[in-house]
Amino acid sequence: MVKNRAKNRRKFLLNTMIEPNNHNNNHSIFKASRFCVAPMMDWTDRHCRYFHRLISQHALLYTEMVTTGALIHGDHNRFLQFNSEEHPLGFQLGGSNPRELAICAKMVEDFGYDEVNLNVGCPSDRVQNGRFGACLMLEPDLVADCVAAMCAAVSIPVTVKSRIGVDNRDSYEELALFVEKVANAGCETFIVHARKALLKGLSPKQNREIPPLKYDEVYQLKTDFPQLEIILNGGVITLDQTENLLQCLDGVMVGREAYQNPYMLAEVDKRIFNANEPSKSRHEIMDSLLPYIEGQLTQGVRLNSITRHILGLFHGEPGARAWRRHLSENATTPNAGINVVRDAIAFTFH
Repeated sequence: MVKNRAKNRRKFLLNTMIEPNNHNNNHSIFKASRFCVAPMMDWTDRHCRYFHRLISQHALLYTEMVTTGALIHGDHNRFLQFNSEEHPLGFQLGGSNPRELAICAKMVEDFGYDEVNLNVGCPSDRVQNGRFGACLMLEPDLVADCVAAMCAAVSIPVTVKSRIGVDNRDSYEELALFVEKVANAGCETFIVHARKALLKGLSPKQNREIPPLKYDEVYQLKTDFPQLEIILNGGVITLDQTENLLQCLDGVMVGREAYQNPYMLAEVDKRIFNANEPSKSRHEIMDSLLPYIEGQLTQGVRLNSITRHILGLFHGEPGARAWRRHLSENATTPNAGINVVRDAIAFTFH
């Protein structure tokens, strides 16, 4: 019992932040997981996350999913590298071998991440062939073994991201049994994409759009497991939606909307975390990003590796199309430098 209380306290401290620059509001404390930016393959790399952090100081960010094989047998420093400004930050793992997941979770903790998340929701063929992702929902005992091994290896929170079901195994009863078994193994936070996954016949993109959203099942999980932290993912594109969902749930995770229209994050700190600091304008964000871009270029990073993440910054604003076109056409050229970004700002908006 004492060990469990200590673990819960560690989790609370690691998943909370004290509001900065606000010494007259009784030192308000809030959970970073109230608003999360989803782990997205090929998108949420360290450059993307640094950019997102300039817009929101308090949202919980995640890495792309990295497989246990890549960490154990590949260049783990490359996969684990991040900027200290990215905190609070979670690392998403893909795998199904408890021992390997425990090894990788420890690597993640040692590198300084705030959370390690197990992917039990991705429906792609490549993921299925590796026996991880959404297909693992069909093996709740194995997922429980994986979580137990990870929890034994680390003191940071071990969380699980899942769907509400897979193929014809999509009853609420099966979902609740899955959550119960995995929770008993030590997981206290479930991020639930409120669609089932269809493992055959649909692409990953179609799996994000065609199976219907069933928010009621996620609400029911919170009712049936009030002691757990339940975070909803899927179909959320506005902060109005987010605020409504937070009346019933512990957190909301937003994916593609946050990437394609990143300035939606500008109001997150004020509306979701009650922060007092003013939102940055788009131009202030770019002023803050330029030194980072210059520093990365001196380290050999290609300009397009960064600018591809900022194409949507002026989404919906006059000049947005010219901004995207200038960066897309010029940031990929050999030896493209910081002037490409400066010119995009000057030509498009001044």
